[in-house]
Amino acid sequence: MINNEELPIGFTMELVMHSDVLNQFSKLPKSKQDELVEGARNIKTKEAMQSYVSNMKFY
Repeated sequence: MINNEELPIGFTMELVMHSDVLNQFSKLPKSKQDELVEGARNIKTKEAMQSYVSNMKFY
């Protein structure tokens, strides 16, 4: 399960707006989730976060 305390707020908001992406994200191994969350921590603008979430790779 995803621990919301660890997720950046902008990342969380984008995941909620893209339920398909959230569903895929939640099925990833914790190590891959952590990698994507760390990437999100470095994003500074709403537009960049939207792009990041829209273009996440699930492999």
